[in-house]
Amino acid sequence: MQRLHARYPFLEAARESVATEAVDLATVVEQDRAVVDRARQRVITALESGETGEPHRDARIELLSYPVARVLVSMVDERVLVRKYARAEAATAYERFTADMADTTELKSVESTGLELDELLAEFDLRDAVRETSGDAYRIDVGTYLPLAEDLWDDEWRLVNQPLEAGEVPVDEEELLTLLREAIRGRIEDGLPFEVPEAIGSALEDETAEIREVLADLELTQDIDTVVPDLFPPCMKALLDQIQKGEHLPHHSRFAITAFLTSIGMTTDQVVDLYRVNSSFGEEMTRYQTDHIRGDSSPTEYSAPSCATMQSYGDCVNKDDLCERIPHPMAYYEQRIDDADDEELEDWREAEDDGQSASGD
Repeated sequence: MQRLHARYPFLEAARESVATEAVDLATVVEQDRAVVDRARQRVITALESGETGEPHRDARIELLSYPVARVLVSMVDERVLVRKYARAEAATAYERFTADMADTTELKSVESTGLELDELLAEFDLRDAVRETSGDAYRIDVGTYLPLAEDLWDDEWRLVNQPLEAGEVPVDEEELLTLLREAIRGRIEDGLPFEVPEAIGSALEDETAEIREVLADLELTQDIDTVVPDLFPPCMKALLDQIQKGEHLPHHSRFAITAFLTSIGMTTDQVVDLYRVNSSFGEEMTRYQTDHIRGDSSPTEYSAPSCATMQSYGDCVNKDDLCERIPHPMAYYEQRIDDADDEELEDWREAEDDGQSASGD
Protein backbone atom coordinates (compact mmCIF):
# COMPACT_ATOMS: atom_id res chain seq x y z
CA MET A 1 0.00 0.00 0.00
CA GLN A 2 1.52 3.26 -1.17
CA ARG A 3 2.13 6.19 1.14
CA LEU A 4 0.37 8.41 -1.41
CA HIS A 5 -2.83 6.42 -0.83
CA ALA A 6 -2.47 6.68 2.93
CA ARG A 7 -1.97 10.45 2.59
CA TYR A 8 -4.95 10.83 0.23
CA PRO A 9 -7.36 7.98 1.00
CA PHE A 10 -10.20 9.53 -1.01
CA LEU A 11 -8.39 8.75 -4.27
CA GLU A 12 -9.92 6.10 -6.49
CA ALA A 13 -6.50 4.46 -6.63
CA ALA A 14 -6.49 4.21 -2.83
CA ARG A 15 -9.87 2.48 -2.83
CA GLU A 16 -8.66 0.10 -5.54
CA SER A 17 -5.52 -0.59 -3.52
CA VAL A 18 -7.60 -1.71 -0.56
CA ALA A 19 -9.78 -3.83 -2.84
CA THR A 20 -6.74 -5.39 -4.53
CA GLU A 21 -5.31 -6.38 -1.17
CA ALA A 22 -8.63 -8.14 -0.50
CA VAL A 23 -8.83 -6.54 2.92
CA ASP A 24 -11.64 -7.93 5.09
CA LEU A 25 -12.82 -5.01 7.24
CA ALA A 26 -14.58 -7.36 9.64
CA THR A 27 -11.27 -9.04 10.39
CA VAL A 28 -9.48 -5.70 10.62
CA VAL A 29 -11.86 -4.21 13.20
CA GLU A 30 -11.72 -7.38 15.28
CA GLN A 31 -7.98 -7.93 15.21
CA ASP A 32 -6.18 -4.69 14.35
CA ARG A 33 -6.49 -2.34 17.33
CA ALA A 34 -4.18 0.27 15.79
CA VAL A 35 -6.44 0.73 12.76
CA VAL A 36 -9.56 1.10 14.91
CA ASP A 37 -7.84 3.56 17.26
CA ARG A 38 -6.70 5.71 14.35
CA ALA A 39 -10.18 5.58 12.79
CA ARG A 40 -11.76 6.72 16.06
CA GLN A 41 -9.18 9.51 16.28
CA ARG A 42 -10.01 10.65 12.73
CA VAL A 43 -13.69 11.07 13.58
CA ILE A 44 -13.33 12.61 17.04
CA THR A 45 -10.65 15.05 15.90
CA ALA A 46 -12.88 15.99 12.97
CA LEU A 47 -15.60 16.92 15.45
CA GLU A 48 -13.37 18.76 17.88
CA SER A 49 -10.81 20.45 15.64
CA GLY A 50 -12.04 20.37 12.05
CA GLU A 51 -9.18 18.16 10.83
CA THR A 52 -8.23 14.50 11.12
CA GLY A 53 -5.28 14.45 13.50
CA GLU A 54 -1.70 13.31 13.12
CA PRO A 55 -1.31 10.53 10.52
CA HIS A 56 -0.06 7.15 11.67
CA ARG A 57 3.53 6.43 10.69
CA ASP A 58 2.46 3.04 9.26
CA ALA A 59 0.95 3.62 5.79
CA ARG A 60 -1.22 0.50 5.99
CA ILE A 61 -2.77 1.54 9.31
CA GLU A 62 -3.33 5.09 8.07
CA LEU A 63 -5.01 3.96 4.85
CA LEU A 64 -7.25 1.34 6.46
CA SER A 65 -8.34 3.78 9.15
CA TYR A 66 -10.19 5.77 6.47
CA PRO A 67 -12.81 3.13 5.52
CA VAL A 68 -13.17 2.20 9.20
CA ALA A 69 -13.76 5.88 10.04
CA ARG A 70 -16.50 5.96 7.40
CA VAL A 71 -18.04 2.92 9.07
CA LEU A 72 -18.03 4.72 12.43
CA VAL A 73 -19.66 7.80 10.90
CA SER A 74 -22.32 5.60 9.34
CA MET A 75 -23.02 3.78 12.60
CA VAL A 76 -23.57 7.06 14.46
CA ASP A 77 -25.87 8.09 11.59
CA GLU A 78 -26.16 11.80 12.37
CA ARG A 79 -26.22 14.34 9.55
CA VAL A 80 -24.16 16.85 11.51
CA LEU A 81 -21.39 14.28 11.95
CA VAL A 82 -21.39 13.44 8.24
CA ARG A 83 -20.94 17.11 7.37
CA LYS A 84 -18.26 17.78 9.95
CA TYR A 85 -16.32 14.62 9.11
CA ALA A 86 -16.37 15.24 5.36
CA ARG A 87 -15.32 18.85 5.88
CA ALA A 88 -12.44 17.81 8.15
CA GLU A 89 -11.13 15.18 5.74
CA ALA A 90 -11.30 17.71 2.91
CA ALA A 91 -9.56 20.37 5.02
CA THR A 92 -6.74 17.94 5.84
CA ALA A 93 -6.39 16.98 2.18
CA TYR A 94 -6.33 20.67 1.19
CA GLU A 95 -3.56 21.41 3.67
CA ARG A 96 -1.55 18.51 2.28
CA PHE A 97 -1.95 19.09 -1.44
CA THR A 98 -1.30 22.83 -1.19
CA ALA A 99 1.91 21.96 0.66
CA ASP A 100 2.76 19.43 -2.04
CA MET A 101 2.27 21.97 -4.79
CA ALA A 102 4.37 24.54 -2.96
CA ASP A 103 7.21 22.04 -2.62
CA THR A 104 9.65 22.73 -5.43
CA THR A 105 12.22 20.21 -4.25
CA GLU A 106 13.64 18.44 -7.27
CA LEU A 107 15.11 15.53 -5.35
CA LYS A 108 12.07 13.49 -4.44
CA SER A 109 11.82 9.84 -3.49
CA VAL A 110 11.01 7.24 -6.08
CA GLU A 111 7.64 6.64 -4.42
CA SER A 112 6.08 10.09 -4.47
CA THR A 113 3.64 10.98 -1.69
CA GLY A 114 2.59 14.28 -3.26
CA LEU A 115 -0.18 15.38 -5.61
CA GLU A 116 0.13 17.85 -8.45
CA LEU A 117 -2.66 20.07 -9.72
CA ASP A 118 -3.06 18.18 -12.98
CA GLU A 119 -3.43 14.90 -11.08
CA LEU A 120 -6.18 16.34 -8.90
CA LEU A 121 -8.02 17.71 -11.92
CA ALA A 122 -7.84 14.30 -13.55
CA GLU A 123 -9.04 12.60 -10.37
CA PHE A 124 -12.31 14.53 -10.54
CA ASP A 125 -12.61 14.55 -14.36
CA LEU A 126 -12.02 18.30 -14.45
CA ARG A 127 -9.25 18.52 -17.03
CA ASP A 128 -11.65 19.42 -19.84
CA ALA A 129 -13.65 21.81 -17.64
CA VAL A 130 -10.64 23.84 -16.44
CA ARG A 131 -8.17 25.61 -18.68
CA GLU A 132 -5.15 27.67 -17.77
CA THR A 133 -5.04 31.12 -19.34
CA SER A 134 -1.84 32.68 -17.98
CA GLY A 135 0.31 32.37 -14.88
CA ASP A 136 -1.96 31.27 -12.06
CA ALA A 137 -5.14 32.32 -13.90
CA TYR A 138 -7.72 29.77 -15.00
CA ARG A 139 -11.21 29.58 -16.44
CA ILE A 140 -13.72 26.92 -15.42
CA ASP A 141 -16.96 25.91 -17.14
CA VAL A 142 -19.92 27.46 -15.33
CA GLY A 143 -21.74 24.12 -15.18
CA THR A 144 -18.79 22.69 -13.26
CA TYR A 145 -18.26 25.80 -11.14
CA LEU A 146 -21.78 26.04 -9.72
CA PRO A 147 -22.01 22.72 -7.82
CA LEU A 148 -18.46 23.12 -6.49
CA ALA A 149 -19.08 26.65 -5.23
CA GLU A 150 -22.62 26.20 -3.87
CA ASP A 151 -21.47 25.52 -0.30
CA LEU A 152 -18.92 28.36 -0.17
CA TRP A 153 -20.46 31.07 1.98
CA ASP A 154 -18.63 34.24 0.89
CA ASP A 155 -20.33 36.55 -1.63
CA GLU A 156 -17.32 36.46 -3.94
CA TRP A 157 -18.35 32.92 -4.96
CA ARG A 158 -21.85 33.91 -6.08
CA LEU A 159 -22.24 33.65 -9.84
CA VAL A 160 -23.83 37.11 -9.99
CA ASN A 161 -20.49 38.54 -8.78
CA GLN A 162 -18.43 36.69 -11.37
CA PRO A 163 -17.44 38.16 -14.77
CA LEU A 164 -18.95 35.27 -16.71
CA GLU A 165 -17.71 35.07 -20.28
CA ALA A 166 -18.48 32.46 -22.92
CA GLY A 167 -19.87 30.12 -20.29
CA GLU A 168 -16.68 30.23 -18.19
CA VAL A 169 -15.84 31.66 -14.76
CA PRO A 170 -12.35 33.13 -14.16
CA VAL A 171 -10.53 31.87 -11.05
CA ASP A 172 -7.01 32.22 -9.75
CA GLU A 173 -4.98 29.25 -8.52
CA GLU A 174 -5.99 29.69 -4.87
CA GLU A 175 -9.67 29.75 -5.82
CA LEU A 176 -9.23 26.69 -8.02
CA LEU A 177 -7.63 24.78 -5.16
CA THR A 178 -10.53 25.77 -2.90
CA LEU A 179 -12.97 24.37 -5.47
CA LEU A 180 -10.94 21.15 -5.54
CA ARG A 181 -11.23 20.96 -1.76
CA GLU A 182 -14.99 21.16 -2.22
CA ALA A 183 -14.83 18.36 -4.80
CA ILE A 184 -13.03 16.21 -2.22
CA ARG A 185 -15.59 17.08 0.45
CA GLY A 186 -18.40 16.10 -1.88
CA ARG A 187 -16.82 12.74 -2.69
CA ILE A 188 -16.20 11.93 0.98
CA GLU A 189 -19.73 12.93 1.97
CA ASP A 190 -21.27 10.99 -0.91
CA GLY A 191 -22.72 7.69 0.24
CA LEU A 192 -22.61 8.50 3.96
CA PRO A 193 -24.14 7.10 6.00
CA PHE A 194 -24.42 3.55 4.66
CA GLU A 195 -25.70 0.33 6.14
CA VAL A 196 -23.00 -1.40 8.20
CA PRO A 197 -22.89 -5.21 8.29
CA GLU A 198 -23.59 -6.58 11.76
CA ALA A 199 -20.26 -8.43 11.86
CA ILE A 200 -18.44 -5.11 11.58
CA GLY A 201 -20.81 -2.99 13.63
CA SER A 202 -20.79 -5.24 16.69
CA ALA A 203 -17.00 -4.94 16.95
CA LEU A 204 -17.19 -1.13 16.92
CA GLU A 205 -19.94 -0.50 19.47
CA ASP A 206 -17.61 1.02 22.08
CA GLU A 207 -16.03 3.42 19.57
CA THR A 208 -19.46 4.40 18.27
CA ALA A 209 -20.68 5.14 21.80
CA GLU A 210 -17.63 7.31 22.47
CA ILE A 211 -18.19 9.31 19.30
CA ARG A 212 -21.85 9.79 20.20
CA GLU A 213 -20.79 11.19 23.58
CA VAL A 214 -18.40 13.65 21.95
CA LEU A 215 -21.08 14.67 19.47
CA ALA A 216 -23.63 15.11 22.24
CA ASP A 217 -21.25 17.36 24.14
CA LEU A 218 -20.73 19.51 21.07
CA GLU A 219 -24.43 19.65 20.28
CA LEU A 220 -25.13 21.02 23.75
CA THR A 221 -23.51 24.24 22.60
CA GLN A 222 -26.08 24.52 19.82
CA ASP A 223 -28.81 24.84 22.45
CA ILE A 224 -27.25 27.98 23.93
CA ASP A 225 -29.55 30.98 23.56
CA THR A 226 -27.74 33.47 25.76
CA VAL A 227 -25.66 36.40 24.51
CA VAL A 228 -23.31 37.70 27.19
CA PRO A 229 -20.30 39.35 25.48
CA ASP A 230 -18.33 39.57 28.75
CA LEU A 231 -18.21 35.75 28.73
CA PHE A 232 -17.19 35.41 25.09
CA PRO A 233 -13.86 33.74 24.34
CA PRO A 234 -11.12 36.36 23.83
CA CYS A 235 -11.02 35.81 20.06
CA MET A 236 -14.74 36.48 19.61
CA LYS A 237 -14.70 39.36 22.05
CA ALA A 238 -11.95 41.00 19.98
CA LEU A 239 -13.83 40.49 16.70
CA LEU A 240 -17.05 41.86 18.20
CA ASP A 241 -15.13 44.89 19.45
CA GLN A 242 -13.81 45.53 15.94
CA ILE A 243 -17.33 45.35 14.52
CA GLN A 244 -18.64 47.82 17.09
CA LYS A 245 -15.81 50.22 16.22
CA GLY A 246 -16.82 50.06 12.57
CA GLU A 247 -13.59 48.37 11.51
CA HIS A 248 -13.46 46.27 8.38
CA LEU A 249 -13.03 42.53 9.00
CA PRO A 250 -11.45 40.14 6.50
CA HIS A 251 -13.74 37.43 5.16
CA HIS A 252 -12.52 34.69 7.49
CA SER A 253 -12.93 36.90 10.57
CA ARG A 254 -16.42 37.96 9.56
CA PHE A 255 -17.37 34.34 8.99
CA ALA A 256 -15.99 33.31 12.40
CA ILE A 257 -17.84 35.92 14.46
CA THR A 258 -21.07 35.58 12.45
CA ALA A 259 -21.08 31.79 12.82
CA PHE A 260 -20.40 32.17 16.54
CA LEU A 261 -23.21 34.69 17.05
CA THR A 262 -25.77 32.64 15.14
CA SER A 263 -24.73 29.54 17.09
CA ILE A 264 -25.53 31.23 20.42
CA GLY A 265 -29.00 32.31 19.38
CA MET A 266 -28.73 35.65 17.58
CA THR A 267 -31.15 36.10 14.70
CA THR A 268 -30.21 37.33 11.24
CA ASP A 269 -31.81 40.72 11.98
CA GLN A 270 -29.74 41.09 15.15
CA VAL A 271 -26.50 40.20 13.39
CA VAL A 272 -27.28 42.55 10.50
CA ASP A 273 -27.90 45.39 12.95
CA LEU A 274 -24.44 44.83 14.44
CA TYR A 275 -22.76 45.45 11.10
CA ARG A 276 -24.63 48.68 10.33
CA VAL A 277 -21.88 50.81 11.89
CA ASN A 278 -19.43 49.68 9.20
CA SER A 279 -18.88 52.27 6.45
CA SER A 280 -18.98 49.54 3.77
CA PHE A 281 -22.16 47.97 5.18
CA GLY A 282 -24.54 46.49 2.65
CA GLU A 283 -27.72 45.14 4.20
CA GLU A 284 -28.70 42.78 1.39
CA MET A 285 -25.29 41.13 1.23
CA THR A 286 -24.88 40.96 5.02
CA ARG A 287 -28.30 39.37 5.33
CA TYR A 288 -27.52 36.88 2.56
CA GLN A 289 -24.22 35.88 4.17
CA THR A 290 -25.78 35.48 7.62
CA ASP A 291 -28.69 33.40 6.30
CA HIS A 292 -26.20 31.23 4.42
CA ILE A 293 -24.06 30.63 7.51
CA ARG A 294 -27.04 29.73 9.68
CA GLY A 295 -28.29 27.27 7.05
CA ASP A 296 -31.46 29.16 6.11
CA SER A 297 -30.39 29.62 2.48
CA SER A 298 -27.86 26.79 2.16
CA PRO A 299 -27.78 23.03 2.76
CA THR A 300 -25.24 23.46 5.57
CA GLU A 301 -25.49 25.08 8.98
CA TYR A 302 -21.99 26.34 9.68
CA SER A 303 -20.43 26.24 13.12
CA ALA A 304 -17.80 28.63 14.41
CA PRO A 305 -14.21 27.65 13.49
CA SER A 306 -12.19 25.61 15.96
CA CYS A 307 -9.37 27.15 17.99
CA ALA A 308 -6.85 25.55 15.61
CA THR A 309 -8.52 27.22 12.64
CA MET A 310 -8.72 30.55 14.45
CA GLN A 311 -4.98 30.29 15.09
CA SER A 312 -4.27 29.60 11.42
CA TYR A 313 -6.33 32.66 10.47
CA GLY A 314 -4.45 34.84 12.95
CA ASP A 315 -7.69 35.51 14.85
CA CYS A 316 -6.63 33.74 18.06
CA VAL A 317 -5.74 36.66 20.36
CA ASN A 318 -5.53 37.44 24.07
CA LYS A 319 -5.48 33.78 25.11
CA ASP A 320 -6.24 33.08 28.76
CA ASP A 321 -5.85 29.99 30.94
CA LEU A 322 -9.16 28.48 29.81
CA CYS A 323 -8.09 28.81 26.19
CA GLU A 324 -5.21 26.46 26.90
CA ARG A 325 -7.65 23.70 27.91
CA ILE A 326 -10.45 24.25 25.39
CA PRO A 327 -10.35 23.20 21.69
CA HIS A 328 -13.28 25.30 20.44
CA PRO A 329 -14.69 28.82 21.05
CA MET A 330 -18.17 27.36 21.60
CA ALA A 331 -16.85 25.01 24.27
CA TYR A 332 -15.14 28.00 25.92
CA TYR A 333 -18.38 29.98 25.97
CA GLU A 334 -20.39 27.06 27.29
CA GLN A 335 -17.88 26.60 30.12
CA ARG A 336 -18.01 30.28 31.05
CA ILE A 337 -21.82 30.23 31.12
CA ASP A 338 -21.87 27.08 33.24
CA ASP A 339 -19.47 28.70 35.73
CA ALA A 340 -21.24 32.07 35.87
CA ASP A 341 -23.63 33.19 38.59
CA ASP A 342 -27.18 33.94 37.51
CA GLU A 343 -26.70 37.69 37.98
CA GLU A 344 -23.85 37.60 35.45
CA LEU A 345 -26.12 36.17 32.76
CA GLU A 346 -27.89 39.31 31.59
CA ASP A 347 -28.62 38.72 27.92
CA TRP A 348 -27.23 41.50 25.78
CA ARG A 349 -30.33 41.44 23.54
CA GLU A 350 -32.64 42.05 26.48
CA ALA A 351 -30.55 45.02 27.59
CA GLU A 352 -30.70 46.42 24.04
CA ASP A 353 -34.48 45.99 23.92
CA ASP A 354 -34.89 47.67 27.33
CA GLY A 355 -32.82 50.61 26.15
CA GLN A 356 -34.91 51.02 23.00
CA SER A 357 -38.16 50.80 25.00
CA ALA A 358 -36.96 53.46 27.45
CA SER A 359 -35.95 55.82 24.66
CA GLY A 360 -39.34 55.38 23.03
CA ASP A 361 -41.36 56.14 26.18
